Amino acid sequence: MAKDTEEYVRMRGTVVKMLPDSTFEVELESGFQLLAKPSGRMRRGRGIRVLPGDVVDVEVSTYDPTRGRIVWRYR
Repeated sequence: MAKDTEEYVRMRGTVVKMLPDSTFEVELESGFQLLAKPSGRMRRGRGIRVLPGDVVDVEVSTYDPTRGRIVWRYR
């Protein structure tokens, strides 16, 4: 299946822990924890740093809800 046809759900969460290889453990508002990586835009923009305690928006795939992509970091 192509990535364009996958459905994503955008949720808000808090970064709990930094893991190797630019992976983060994020706890969603519902209490569910998942692994998330920064989106391509965030990796290219070197000025955006994600640290534990930051509030972020995560796109979670309906296909695999245990992994996500960080798309926005709140100030």
